[in-house]
Formats: sequence, structure tokens, C-alpha cells
Amino acid sequence: MTHLPLDHAGPRNTREARKVAVASFVGTAIEWYDFFLYGAAAALVFGPQFFPSGDPVLSQLGSFATFAVGFLTRPLGGMIAGHFGDRIGRKRILILSLLLMGSATVVVGLLPTYAQIGVAAPVILVVLRLLQGLAVGAEWGGAALMAVEHAPPKRRTLYGSSTQLGVPAGAILANLMMLVLSATTGPAFTAWGWRIGFVASIVLVVFGLVVRRTLTESPLFAQAAARRATARVPLVQVLRRYPAGVLVAIFATAASPAIGYTVLTFILSYGTEHVGYSRDALLVVIIVISALQFVSTLVLADAADRWGRRRTMVVGSLVQVVAALAFFPLFDTGVVLLAVVACGFAMVANTAQYAPLPAVMSDLFPTNLRYSGSSLGYQFGSIVGGSLAPIVATALYAGTRNSLLIGGYLAGMTVLALVAILLAHTAALTHRVTDAERRLVAK
Repeated sequence: MTHLPLDHAGPRNTREARKVAVASFVGTAIEWYDFFLYGAAAALVFGPQFFPSGDPVLSQLGSFATFAVGFLTRPLGGMIAGHFGDRIGRKRILILSLLLMGSATVVVGLLPTYAQIGVAAPVILVVLRLLQGLAVGAEWGGAALMAVEHAPPKRRTLYGSSTQLGVPAGAILANLMMLVLSATTGPAFTAWGWRIGFVASIVLVVFGLVVRRTLTESPLFAQAAARRATARVPLVQVLRRYPAGVLVAIFATAASPAIGYTVLTFILSYGTEHVGYSRDALLVVIIVISALQFVSTLVLADAADRWGRRRTMVVGSLVQVVAALAFFPLFDTGVVLLAVVACGFAMVANTAQYAPLPAVMSDLFPTNLRYSGSSLGYQFGSIVGGSLAPIVATALYAGTRNSLLIGGYLAGMTVLALVAILLAHTAALTHRVTDAERRLVAK
């Protein structure tokens, strides 16, 4: 089978590529706002509200467990979206994922607490979190591939990174919302003030839907559909034909969310309860380093297009090992400036791995199986890395009172990702686009 090319030229295509990249950014930023808002609430509020216990550690573990279960349905969301995305197109699935995420988030903001309806409260909270996981699982693959498959020649990493930009943008919006609500509602924040951010999500979702409805379908998918080259059962085919590609994608992804959720979620509870930071100070730290991550994503994605994705990710992995080991010695000082340095160092190193992922994933699979393969790899990688990171970190510290072990865990995850990145170069060779294929599509 001849694989369709990923690069195409011309002013019209470039304008459309920019439009798709902006829409991918807007949509993913909204979805990650919802996802990170839940993470911040899980760290700050949900323990006593939905998991009351005489032991605050158990309450916090219960709260983080609901954060983790959202990752369990992300692969299912990726499988469902991948199946239909590879069969009927990317655009429709992106609209549905945004609707699902927005609806679940608004209902979380309206959910009664354990004190009001008993055990039904945490049960419903878990169900809503599972729906959020489905939505995020469906979102990433489609948004990333729309950006990459529309991208002009030699700029696939930069355009594909528009999806990754949604993560720091969503984190900034979510934590800024929490900071504003904390300041304006005061003591009422833990009672009802936090709910406003969840209910307000409906405004962002409507905006995102308007933006996404104006997009054109991926040109590569449209060509495959016109030639009737779409897969009948893409999930089965990708697992049968490209199992190595899926495994490489899983482990290449895993370290990024492990670092990311440790910095963006775990430190909110750990820093306030065990180090002595104020809640608002840490929210400001996360906003600052998320802005730094946003800028570094653009810079490092552009660098990866110029220097090569593999080289950028390998160097980033080596620096990330150092950042992981240095993180807690700096953060545990209790000095806000050093907390910014620790978090900023970790997130910039992390971005060198994270920014090129959409383009790397697209190289691992052919067009007619790309949504399924990319979604499976990315979402299972998020489970291996991201879902467990806050729980592992909380359990390690509770059991040993030694934060250095958490840094060692993060460094170990990074080494696994480095091995996968080195293997990804070989696995992707089968799907590299030839100059002859580029000339063919240009005609």
C-alpha cells in the first residue's frame, strides 16, 4: 500500500493549515482547562468534600484516585474516536469530544457533596471523571492529526505542537480561575466558590464549537476516503500490523505526563501540606511555569523542525533526568523563587519531549490507521505515566517521608521514554514520505 504524503504546498494550503492549527489549539485548550480544573480541585477541595475521613492522607488519596480514573477511559475514548476518525473523518469526532467534556465538567460544578447525598456523591464524581477521560482520549488524536496532516512542508512539528500548546494554556486558565475564585470567595471557596469555574466551562465550550465547525476535513483523510482506502476495523488492523509502533508510542509518551502531572497537580497538595507554601502562591507558580511551557513549546517545536525531532527529544530526555533529580531538593526549600526554578526547569526539559510527539506519532502509522494508532499509544502512555504519578508520589512520600524517591521515580520514567524515542526512529522509517509522493500530491 502506498502511504499518502504528509506535506503539501501552496498559499491556500498554508492559510488553511494555520486556521486548523489555531482551531486545534483552541479546542484542546478548552478540554485541558476542564481536565486541569478537576486536577486542581482534586488537590485542593475534593478530599474533604467528597471523601471525608479522619485521616487526611486517605482523603487525599481518594481524591487523587478520582483524578486517576479519568485516565482509565482515555484509551477507550481513543479507541472509539480512532475507529470512527479513521472511517468517517477527524472533524466530526472533535466536535463530539468537546461536547462530552463540557457537559461532564458543568455537571461536576453542580454535584452535591458527600455530606448532602452520601456515597452517591463520590460515585457520580467518578462517573463524570470517566466521561472526561473519554472526551480527552477522543480529542488528542484527532486534533493532533488535523494539525499535522494540514501542515506545510518541513513544518509538521511546529504545526502539530499547536495541540500541545493547549496543555499549558488550559493549565493557565484553570489555575488562574482557581486563583481568582480563591481570592474573591475567601473562606467560601472550599464550600462553593470552586464550583464557579466548572459551570463557567459552558461558555468556553460554545466558543470552541463555533471555531471547530468552520474547519475543513484533513486532506489526507479526504484523499484516502476518495480512493476508498479507509480501514474497516482500524483498531484491529493497527494492533495486528503495527504492534511495535503502538508500544513505542506508549513508552515515548509516558514520561511527559508523569513529570507534567507531578508539577501541575501533585505539588498543590504536597507543597501546602508538607512544605509550607500557601495555596495561592503555588497557583501563581503553576501559572508562571505554564506560560513558560507555552513559549518553550513553540521554540522547541521550531527547533525540532530545524535540527530533527529525534535529536531534540534525546537531548531533552537527558536534561529531564537531571531536572527530575533536582526538582525536590529545590522545591522543598519552601522558597517561592526556587519553586519557580524547580518547576520551570522540569517543564522546559519536559517540553523537549512533549512538543514533537504529534509529528512523531504520525510517522509511526499510515494515514488510514493513524488516528487509532496515535490515540492508543498516547492514551495508554498517559495511564502509564500521568494517571499514576500523583498517586505514586503521594504514596512514596507517605511511606518514606523522602521526596528524593519521587524524583528517582520520575527519572526512571524518563529513561524508559528515551529508549522508546530511540526505537521510534527505526519504527517510523516504513512511513517516511518520499519526494516522489510529495510531487504526486502537489499535482
